[in-house]
Amino acid sequence: MVKKSNWYGSAAYKIKVRGQLDQNWTDWFGEFNILTEGETTILTGVVKDQAELHGLLSRIRDLGLPLLFLERK
Repeated sequence: MVKKSNWYGSAAYKIKVRGQLDQNWTDWFGEFNILTEGETTILTGVVKDQAELHGLLSRIRDLGLPLLFLERK
């Protein structure tokens, strides 16, 4: 039997990608804050579960933005 841990619930994430996203992308990324620093963008916010995280990462992939950093806080 697989023991369910706290990895399955809601958690805050910091995601850094190469490329610039402005505030016009806020609707597409839900409640995530968007901060542009030079040639990179940092997304910070909370996802309710792993399925939502995978959806967020799929949006990043669909935009062709290289993933530089992902941190669960």
